[in-house]
Amino acid sequence: MKPGRLVWTAVLALLAGAGARPVAIGGVVQAAAVESKVLAGGEALAVWTLPRLGVAVRNDPQDVRLLYGARELRFTPGRGWRAVGFTLAPGQKLGVPELTGGSLYVPLTAVRALGVRVIVDAPDLLDFAAPGAVPAATLPPSPDVGDTAALPAPPQPAPTPPPPAPAPTPPTPPSPPVPPVVTAHLDTVRVSRTLHRTVEVQRVVLELSGQAPHQVVRESAGLSVVLPGVSATPSAQTLASGDTLSIEPGVQGNAAQPTAQTTVRLRTGGGTSEIFTLEDPYRVVIDTTTQLDRTVPPPIDPDALPDGVTYRVRGNLHLLSFDPARFQPRVVTAPLGAARDVASLVQSVGGVAGVNGGYFDPASSLPVDLVAVGGLMTAPSLEKRATIGFTAQGDPLFGYPRPRYVLQGPFGSVTVNTVGTKVRPELLTAFVGDGRSAVGTEGLTTLYLAPGGSTIARVSSGRNVPPAGTLAVTFDPARFPALPRTAGQPLTASLNWQAQDAPWETALDALSAGPLLVQGGRVALNPGREVFDTSANIWRPTRQVAFGVLGGQPTIAYLENGTPEAFAAALAAAGVRDAVRLDSGSSATAYVTGGYANLGGYLNTVWSRPVPNAIVLVPKGQNARK
Repeated sequence: MKPGRLVWTAVLALLAGAGARPVAIGGVVQAAAVESKVLAGGEALAVWTLPRLGVAVRNDPQDVRLLYGARELRFTPGRGWRAVGFTLAPGQKLGVPELTGGSLYVPLTAVRALGVRVIVDAPDLLDFAAPGAVPAATLPPSPDVGDTAALPAPPQPAPTPPPPAPAPTPPTPPSPPVPPVVTAHLDTVRVSRTLHRTVEVQRVVLELSGQAPHQVVRESAGLSVVLPGVSATPSAQTLASGDTLSIEPGVQGNAAQPTAQTTVRLRTGGGTSEIFTLEDPYRVVIDTTTQLDRTVPPPIDPDALPDGVTYRVRGNLHLLSFDPARFQPRVVTAPLGAARDVASLVQSVGGVAGVNGGYFDPASSLPVDLVAVGGLMTAPSLEKRATIGFTAQGDPLFGYPRPRYVLQGPFGSVTVNTVGTKVRPELLTAFVGDGRSAVGTEGLTTLYLAPGGSTIARVSSGRNVPPAGTLAVTFDPARFPALPRTAGQPLTASLNWQAQDAPWETALDALSAGPLLVQGGRVALNPGREVFDTSANIWRPTRQVAFGVLGGQPTIAYLENGTPEAFAAALAAAGVRDAVRLDSGSSATAYVTGGYANLGGYLNTVWSRPVPNAIVLVPKGQNARK
């Protein structure tokens, strides 16, 4: 049973009389007069209703004929039912036609015996298949209605002269056509079109005189909205978008009980359409969103942001703030030596928004300053630039740490010189394994430390590939003779952040970029302290991004164009408490999920290059790290 029929069944169960059942034809419920009746011979249907099932009839109590295709049943009093064109099953009882309420009824068993297909035979609904054609003519008398050879011959009366011929009966004029049932009229069609950057949003509003159901048919070039019971004036037009819209009124059902039906066809040639209804007056609304130019990032939709995200605009400064009870920031990285677009980094961890991270070498896609993820430093610090850190709870930290790995054991402690895959014999080098990159060389030893472990898990010499997530320490045993070189020996590694301007010992993630733009609500720009060359391209007017805190909420900031000084002044004027500039210019990307037709939204108006890391806002409590 189709879903629509389930709804009709529930409704019609309340309407059915004791024993009687509503009748549907092809899923369309008929008028109450067509319903079945329970008589002495069982459930029965009125003979006058059978043509709707495709059965040609003779409606005569003395000579009933029912013809369905090549199968026929004939009934005369005294002889009962006779089958023509088929054979009744032995002992099959069909019941007797009965007159009631001015109509002749035949048993449902006789209709079934003809082969009329019943789609649904439920306690509260009798649904027949729609016929290919509805017979219009009445069958003539049965050719054997006078055939009584099998009966004793009655006495023959004296012949009487034939009666005079009756006067010719004038032909019966054809019945006027039955007007279709109309439940509502399509009064008005309104169309509007709005451009958001290069995303087109077109709205088609169908205003009806009353409430009516609708069905949506999705098609390769657009869609159709079918409105049963609705009448309309036909029309066709080309919209400002280039789409075509046609209104096509018609009729459904059969000639005995037609119903109006209007089809609205919208040919979009692309785009995504959403259909919904509005009340007072009743309207069917079709919103179609089309990305006209994929070379331009789609903008954010301010009216469809994720819950807990706030968007503000202050001149050419754009701010996306996030409820810290719902979201927390994390540092998310691409695989070592790879770059990804910010949207893919956001999606990789189930985030809702993100902004590109720190500076990097475009040729190798390797960061040029500190990156720490999950308590492990994956890129070394230049120890001079402003840094953003995040605790396990997502609380942001701002300052100037100079983190180094420190190894501790019975021998005492030693500070690791650098982080990366490139090793030098005179240095102590650490690297967080990714399962692909090799470290070490001939004559050097590598110690593997499992995350959170306090002993050496494995010792390797020469070139080797540390497992993913393992901290590997490579050194020349001759230069560092005190370091243990046997698996199982005690050895721990920790980060010494070497800073007192924030509780950096609680930091789980961090990255350095700079400069520090705002601190404590005031402009804090000091390029000399962070060794920035203000005459170089890095200081030129361009599109700028930053991460900060506004009103206690982690915030992504985007400046359409300007210098770091202009950016800092705009942030302080907007009430931002602390903020650090991130890699800007051709890397600047500020992305949020959702958007028009779920395309995602960008504050940047040109596509930016892929980046090796980003700051991503993830739902609070999402601890899994990918």
